[in-house]
Amino acid sequence: MAVENGSSVTEFILVGITDQPQLQLPFFLLFLLNYMVTVVGNFCLINLICLNSHLHTPMYFFILNLSFIDLCHAFIITPKMLMSFVLEMNIISFAECMTQLFFFCFFVYAECYVLTAMAYDRYVAICKPLVYTVTMSPQVCVLLISGSYMLGLVCATIHTGDMVRLTFCDANIINHYMCDIFPLQQLSCSSTYVNELVDSTLVNTTAIMSTLIIFISYALILSNILHMSSSQGWSKAFSTCSSHIMTVAIFYGSGMFTHLKTSSDGSLGQGRFFSVVYTNIVPMLNPFIYSLRNKDVKLALKKTMKRTAN
Repeated sequence: MAVENGSSVTEFILVGITDQPQLQLPFFLLFLLNYMVTVVGNFCLINLICLNSHLHTPMYFFILNLSFIDLCHAFIITPKMLMSFVLEMNIISFAECMTQLFFFCFFVYAECYVLTAMAYDRYVAICKPLVYTVTMSPQVCVLLISGSYMLGLVCATIHTGDMVRLTFCDANIINHYMCDIFPLQQLSCSSTYVNELVDSTLVNTTAIMSTLIIFISYALILSNILHMSSSQGWSKAFSTCSSHIMTVAIFYGSGMFTHLKTSSDGSLGQGRFFSVVYTNIVPMLNPFIYSLRNKDVKLALKKTMKRTAN
């Protein structure tokens, strides 16, 4: 990735989550544990889905991609974040910073669209069960996932391209634990008006489109559930959707607060706190959300353990 933009700054210093010495070690151990659980949890879920044929369905195909995205989140954010707790100055080069920004944006947008595709999948499964196999064919699932990654790639390219065009003169201390859009814009000595306009347009368009599709999908699902006469049908529908609703609420909730806080003056610290949720907490929780209350995943785990033991 070409990152030459005429800036005099060749490297940045990441402040991290806190500058209080007494919190460095506890936070390091906490986020190291978070990192290990995230990697192991998502890696195990991906393997379970791949190794068990009864999980080769559209829903688990989307969950597999969600776990892959969460795994990548952990790899691009957490290692550099952990270094902030053990190094006196956590330095990141300009090229590394832009690369981290690119992949961070790519996976955040991709996750938004994958969660949206999952909502549509649940709508078809509950409201159109007779045509589910045809509607959510392997070709359609691949197309939805490919579209999610492609849109993520386009948005990440635009964000990073706009950032590379900015000029950074003297200030190089990023008030964050990663290279994020708003903290970097605050360091620029050139006008960021166009960047802010483009960034807001992309973020708001994605958020509005995704939440609208998810809201409509679940509104139709709720309407269908209310017309069900069987309590067993109610229970099955709620159990099918509850995991996805939980993930959407945490991911979009924390993302919304991050965007609102970092867009206003003097609130980068709060935005940094909320960003921890969708960069560290959500990737760790997803494997548990989609496995602990899921009979199919529990069955797959038992079968895999038996095969391993034999």
